[in-house]
Amino acid sequence: MSRATGPVRVVIVDDHQMVLDGLRAMLAAYSEQVQILAEATEPDLALKAITLLEPDIILLDVRLRGSSGLDLCAEIRKRQPACKVVFLTVYDDEQYLYQALRLGASGFLLKRVRGAELVDHLQRIHQGEVLIDPSLAAKVAMSVAHLRGDEFWPGARLGLTQRESEVLGLMVAGLSNRAIAGRLTVSEETVKTHARGIYRKLDVADRSGAVAAALREGVFQ
Repeated sequence: MSRATGPVRVVIVDDHQMVLDGLRAMLAAYSEQVQILAEATEPDLALKAITLLEPDIILLDVRLRGSSGLDLCAEIRKRQPACKVVFLTVYDDEQYLYQALRLGASGFLLKRVRGAELVDHLQRIHQGEVLIDPSLAAKVAMSVAHLRGDEFWPGARLGLTQRESEVLGLMVAGLSNRAIAGRLTVSEETVKTHARGIYRKLDVADRSGAVAAALREGVFQ
């Protein structure tokens, strides 16, 4: 339950120390409104801090080194349902936004937000609002228009990003992770990260399940 008084208690999760230092410095002037309880660069450390400190809000990025902020959001919501999750990221991809909201996030903000704006957003979210960065509004409206016009990439209706749809299509074609990485000019680890996102969104355990789901749903004809 949200506390009626006192600063919003926050744990920040980001895999870049420079970002953590910058946020701490930016929010230092607002200590009466926002209290930073802890910082973490890895999901395991974040979960330990959240369990120990029981913050009001977790501020985290969509992507973390070797893992996904979306996966962490799902785990936080399962373990600490009273804790609100707010994404603070450079990724203005509306599909990330949709997935975050599906997982129960209370906010999706971009890292160009100013200190006073961030504090205001955190306070409003703490009081029960769900907020997205105003600059994403036009993209969301365009996405809705495309969905209505059936102009999106295969897999969009299942919540997959365009790149995840590309990876899934190559899985359906039988390519290995290494071959997919070569085709898309990305690292094999990046392909694995996309694969984990695909499995989560399709609610399957592995590649064979993802391929079966794609064929069953008629994603690729």
